[in-house]
Amino acid sequence: MRTIGIVSGKGGVGKTTLVANLGVALSKFDRRVTLIDCNITTSHLGFCFGLFYYNKTLNHVLRKEANLSEATYFHFSGIKIIPASLSLEELIGVDIDQLKPSIENIEDTDIALLDAAPGFGREAMSVLSASSEVIFVTIPYMNAIADVVRGYRVVKQLGVRPLGIVLNMVRNDLHELTETEVEELTELPVIASIPFDKNVQKSLAEGVPTILYKDYSPASIAIMRLASELLGEYYSPPKARIFSRILDFLFPKKPNLLSSNNNLRLWK
Repeated sequence: MRTIGIVSGKGGVGKTTLVANLGVALSKFDRRVTLIDCNITTSHLGFCFGLFYYNKTLNHVLRKEANLSEATYFHFSGIKIIPASLSLEELIGVDIDQLKPSIENIEDTDIALLDAAPGFGREAMSVLSASSEVIFVTIPYMNAIADVVRGYRVVKQLGVRPLGIVLNMVRNDLHELTETEVEELTELPVIASIPFDKNVQKSLAEGVPTILYKDYSPASIAIMRLASELLGEYYSPPKARIFSRILDFLFPKKPNLLSSNNNLRLWK
């Protein structure tokens, strides 16, 4: 099983949204994927799937009140999710240092994506310790890139294999750092550039990953390409369907801001 930690030096760079979409993208290449929300203090991964409440979570596992299978949920897209609790009360008694031994025996999984807390505090360090590989998610600005440089030093000390950097929300403005500049500053390869795409926010409002919302959107195509590169698989982008574009223009969807858990079930 590949265990890939997805980390960022700061919040607001779209890390969790990338985890959700990359998980779905990897599953489209017939990989069994499990997503783990390791941001136990400010968990958001479930929101990307329209999920707001769960019987058991990673918090319960870390408190030894549930086993891993009890906190694992199956999404209709084919991935599995181990969420963290949204309740502040369920932070009490959580030992984040138990993350690695707690997730070592994930069932029926080829790739586990670990969504880390932003920064490089104790929660994020537990993800790095539990990962065999790591991806840095950032935006093309100097302050964000400086955090990656600091994070890379930590990764090297831990001996975790860095896969590279994903530049997110790229607008190609003149004041943004280029891929070449980012690689020179960090000494890490840029493995993907995800363009800024309004469909990402629209899909979040709908409670579905962008790849499932519009597979031909620029962000969806970029993330599918990233997944194909990580797996060494061939990917042919879908063409935008002109009829779909006309319908989108004439009848824009009203966001479903109160999605339910109907698209989630307990993994058994």
